[in-house]
Order: sequence, then C-alpha cells, then structure tokens
Amino acid sequence: MKNIFVTQIKERDWVDGVFLVGDKTLAMAKNGKPYMTLRLADRSGEVEGRVWDRVDELAASFEKNDFIAIKAKASVYLGKMQLVIQELTPVPEAEVDLADFLPVSERPVAEMGAELAERVAALENPHLKALMEAFMADEEFMSGYAAAPAAKAMHHVYLGGLLEHSLAVATLADDVSRRYPGIDRDLLIVGALLHDIGKVDELRYERSFDYSDEGKLIGHIVMGVEMIGRKIHAIPGFPPRLAMVLKHLLLSHHGQYEYGSPKRPKTLEAVILNFIDDLDSKINGVRGHIAKEPDRDGSWTSYHRLYDRYFFRDGEPRPAASPVVPAPVVPAPSLAPVAPSPATARPKPAEPNRSKEQPKRGFGFTLGDQLKGKNLDLFGEDQGKE
Repeated sequence: MKNIFVTQIKERDWVDGVFLVGDKTLAMAKNGKPYMTLRLADRSGEVEGRVWDRVDELAASFEKNDFIAIKAKASVYLGKMQLVIQELTPVPEAEVDLADFLPVSERPVAEMGAELAERVAALENPHLKALMEAFMADEEFMSGYAAAPAAKAMHHVYLGGLLEHSLAVATLADDVSRRYPGIDRDLLIVGALLHDIGKVDELRYERSFDYSDEGKLIGHIVMGVEMIGRKIHAIPGFPPRLAMVLKHLLLSHHGQYEYGSPKRPKTLEAVILNFIDDLDSKINGVRGHIAKEPDRDGSWTSYHRLYDRYFFRDGEPRPAASPVVPAPVVPAPSLAPVAPSPATARPKPAEPNRSKEQPKRGFGFTLGDQLKGKNLDLFGEDQGKE
C-alpha cells in the first residue's frame, strides 16, 4: 500500500515511499562530480528527485519506468518541490499496485461511457451512426479509447484523458452547431469523437506515457484516418463523399502545416473542429499547469516552456483541470461494445461546394505566435509538412 503521494509532500518533509521513474538523466556538476536527476511520479503528479552521492552505483540498479523506494529530504527550489535522495532501492512490479502510479481522469469511465452512448444514439445520419456503432462494437478499440491519455505531456495527460477530451470537444461541437446555421451537426460531432482515435495506438500508457514506434514513424493523424477507412470499408453503402469530408476533419484538425497537419481546414466543419479542439486542449493544459503548483508563493506560476509564458493566478488556489460539464445524459451501459445496426437509406442534404482554398495563414489558432512551430506534444511528435 502506497503511503505517500506527490501532492502530499511538503517542504522539509522526510519522504519514505515508492515512486515510478518517469525519466532518468545523468549529468556532470560544475565541480566535476556526477549527479542524477529523476522525474518521480504517481497518480497524483510528478516531482523532481536529485541524487548527489553514489551516482554511478545507484544509476546502474534501475532504469526509466522502473519502481523505486526512496528516502529523501523535500525542499522547494526555484518555486518547485524537489527531493534530495539519500537512499534508493528498486522495487519489483509485483509488489506495487499500478493504479497508484498513473494519473486517472476525474470522470468515472461509466459516466463517460454513458455520455458516448447518448451522443451516438442522438445521431441522425444513418451512415455516421453505423460508423460510430462499429467502433463501439470493437472491444479492443474501446478498451484503448477509454484508457489512453490525450497526449504525452501537454493536455489531458492521464488515463481516460483521450475519451474525456473527445467528449468535451463533441460537447463544444454540439453547442456551436446549435448557434450557427449551415453546419453539419452529425459530421462535426463524429469528427470530434474520432479526431484523435489514432492516439489509442500512437501512445503507450502501461507504466508511463510515451510514443509507440508506430506513433513516432506514422503519427496519430494518419493512423486515425486508416482506422476510419477500415471501418468504413466494412459498412455497405457508406457514401464516398461523406467518407472524404470526415477524413478531412482528421487530416486538418491541427490547423497548420507547422503543427503537423497534413491539410489545412477547408470545410466549415473542419475550421470549427480545429478551433474547439485547440480550445479544450489549451484550457486543460493551462489549468493543469496552475493546479500542479499548490505550494508556489506569489501570483504567478513557474515558466511554461511549451506555452512560452508564465500564468497569472491571483495568488488563489485554482481547481484541478476538470472536464467540460456535459449536458445531462440518459443512463447507459459503460463501455461495453454494442452491435452495429444496419445503415438505412435516408435522403442526404446536398453539400455545398467548399473547394476554394483558404488564405495562406489558415485558421490554426494558438496562444499567440510565440509557439512558432515548436515541437509540442499537443500537436504530436513529428511536425510533418505537405
């Protein structure tokens, strides 16, 4: 049983507990002596650990993603908690409860499953509904969809984060479609639910969050389009034009080439998806950055390297990065797969011609141009261009 979590550590505490090694770095101090920096984690958060003595001996006893028992002194350095480790011992995985070491969404899986089922049941387009039912009937896919984080380090970085983020974007999509005429509501909602499904296989999330080989070489955008293509191929009579505009939503949802988007948004729904995806991820990322420093003095957070700024917090504690509150949903089974229903033919409204190219700058909103194409986990590891 884990006896202390990262968020419980206070300055001057003597910490005696087990943590997951999220990262391990060896370096040389100015005086020529080696030291080791560790990123120690559990489900509540992360804390930096430093080893100054017996560095070579201790470093050889464990690797990244191992569990270690430490005895350390806690202190605040440059506004961040740090553990100066005196003793360190590897711990076999069989002796720990993995649920203690990976952060989990605050939303119960059953609750998110009920909302997903509600969203799918409300779809009117029979082809898009059949597609979503095919994904929900895929037990292996649903297991990953419910467990995966939404990113490695930038936003919704916890088990269940991918489903939480997808549902939040779908909620925004529903709201936007009700406020503005001419939007294909079903297309936008399904695009929101599926835009990041490639992350089920792009990311690894057994002990720590990292990229798979396929994720590094191909990326979640292309992987997601391939997953949709395979499901569509098995649905009789799925309209090719509908498949095309749906795939475009995935291919363009990062907005700009420099953010890894193979295409820029060229339909109304694609423009909207780019904005609301970015909005939800940025809100979660900023709130998470603010919430992870409860002991920091003053009105400003520490510097956020990827956002390239500090954040003003008024000196008051903020709530954790909680999800967008969805509309009330009808109770439904959690994430048990359901059998797909056949797509019955219904008349499809004529689609407008949206072939006109958008202006060169596109619609890739960020928190200012300071990001300037940096390699952000939010946008995937590889910044591919067309």
